Amino acid sequence: MPMLNTIHQDKQIIVLNKAAGISVLTEGWDESAQFLKKMLEKKFGKIWVVHRLDKITSGVMVFARTAEAHRHLNTQFEKRETEKVYHAIIEDFPEWDEHTAQHSLYPNVGRKHRTVVDKHRGKRSVTDFKVIKRWQLHSMVEAQPKTGRTHQIRVHLSALGFPIVADILYGAKETELITRAALHAQSLSFIHPITKKQLRFTAPYPEDFENLIEKLDQLDQ
Repeated sequence: MPMLNTIHQDKQIIVLNKAAGISVLTEGWDESAQFLKKMLEKKFGKIWVVHRLDKITSGVMVFARTAEAHRHLNTQFEKRETEKVYHAIIEDFPEWDEHTAQHSLYPNVGRKHRTVVDKHRGKRSVTDFKVIKRWQLHSMVEAQPKTGRTHQIRVHLSALGFPIVADILYGAKETELITRAALHAQSLSFIHPITKKQLRFTAPYPEDFENLIEKLDQLDQ
């Protein structure tokens, strides 16, 4: 069972480095299945979910411990007053160093519940990308989503022609380099709901993400 890797906790909030492979909320009807909210409440008591990461995504998340903290944090996320930075390892390498993707996205399509680019039905979606490392056949990019659509970073990168490594749902090739899409929530900035201080939390890469970087470095030698 994944460990609760706590980065910060006080009476109002808990900040975690979420492990890949665990859902934030329950999936389906299996009452015995582990999910993050249930694990947190077993340890800390009542918890409010403020935002989500995909099951496959690792990295920094904040949870509220009081209704007041939840209300304040929710407002910040809804008004896009938080700053979220992700790192993704992608197939191929873009010609650009920086790029803003603005494809309109429409969620929950088909049996696999994919999000798709749809300029008629989709909602405005914006992600800023910056290349931070290049290998022969892959790259690492920093992504800053300015809107909060389902699977936004994954779909925008796929639409640009650079799917995230191992993200088979969005067009990546089968690979043995890593067993899940190589996407990590690197940092999160927000204002503390009670102290009103500006906070920034960073989550170190998990082992599988570090191993992928090492493998790509070795392939380039």
